[in-house]
Amino acid sequence: MLSTYGPLLRLPGVARLYVVGFVARMPASMVGVALTLHVVTTLGRGYAQAGLVAGAATVGAAIGAPWRGRLVDRVGLRRAIAPSVVVESAVWLTAPHLGFEALMAAAFVAGLFLVPVFSVTRQSLSVLVPFPQQRSAFALDSVCVELTFMLAPVLSVVVATQVSTTAALTVVGALTVLAGALLMWANPPTRSAVPTQAGAPGTEEVRSRLVTAPLVVVLLAGLAASFVLVGTDVALVAALNEAGRSSDVGWMIALWAGGSVVGGLVYGARPRAVPPLALVAVLGLATIPAAFAPVPFWLAVAVVVAGLPCAPALSSINAALVALVDERRRGEVMGWSGTMSTVGNALGAPVCGFVIDRSSPGAGFLTAGVVGGGMAVVGLGVLRVARARRSRADSRADDAGAPVRDRRTDPSTDQTALVPTEEPATETAALG
Repeated sequence: MLSTYGPLLRLPGVARLYVVGFVARMPASMVGVALTLHVVTTLGRGYAQAGLVAGAATVGAAIGAPWRGRLVDRVGLRRAIAPSVVVESAVWLTAPHLGFEALMAAAFVAGLFLVPVFSVTRQSLSVLVPFPQQRSAFALDSVCVELTFMLAPVLSVVVATQVSTTAALTVVGALTVLAGALLMWANPPTRSAVPTQAGAPGTEEVRSRLVTAPLVVVLLAGLAASFVLVGTDVALVAALNEAGRSSDVGWMIALWAGGSVVGGLVYGARPRAVPPLALVAVLGLATIPAAFAPVPFWLAVAVVVAGLPCAPALSSINAALVALVDERRRGEVMGWSGTMSTVGNALGAPVCGFVIDRSSPGAGFLTAGVVGGGMAVVGLGVLRVARARRSRADSRADDAGAPVRDRRTDPSTDQTALVPTEEPATETAALG
């Protein structure tokens, strides 16, 4: 692995970007827990109302991500982030002192202007890292995200319980402003000095169109992955609560994230890529054993197994997005990717929760794995059928003496990209 990640971290600006991204992602990983504890313990409301506040922030983030990404593309990082720093400062300065209804509105505004740390980090990696190393770069980035989600909620709980929820929200606000200031200071590049295409020559016309069939496939893969992950999260908490072991939730989630860290590091060091849909299907399949695992030992083993494909699936999705889109539009597309992940979260939590309420926590794991993985399997099947039809059409055109389309450059063959290939510089390879 050192031979893979050592040269990557020695590239100019890359190591600093990882450090800045890790710190700047902390508040986004803390805010959900802090808001929930504040609404329940300080405002004296129920968990359903706490969910409404967290949901308002999520909806705001889903709406805001694409236009903030587009703003980065058009005016540059510093000018795009400056309004977020100002608005977030005002929101989090007042949020701890607001009533329930006003807090819900403030949470929506905070989500709408959330500093786009996740998308900017990945967009900058696509500029700083040469194409052959980008899969490893995104795998390491996914590992950093997992580490953030292992540490940040714990910090949020400690501050909220040992000091106050007002202090926890204030810390979230301060770190959010710090995140924006760090990004403005580092100012990582979001566009090459000389604009480049991620794929083969001849794809410029394709990439000028934002919405293409492969892009839709990758975005749906992101939705399916988020469905599996949030469903697993809900089912894990429910399983431990039912067994009277709610105190084990923290270290079980840490084991789950630890499995993802291991999987991400191993995947990033592999010489070949795996298609995003295939990895999401594996993610769903790996989640199913947790449905039948007794608490606590075998459930701990099962969540480690479920975690192994997490970072590989997410990093594969990010690498495919970069390969499919002209860098002049990557900020916007990364924003849409965040929105699709939010939609997956919004669908997965209530669907799996509904099943758990009417059956058992094990059924929640099963639902997450079968539904999310099933979406990926169906997508693979549809694309294979499309590939076969396109091959037959090309054969008929060849037999009729018509010029045969070149799969390396023809946009109409985009939707057939399924399987790993040794030609990573083509748009056909973007999904593999």
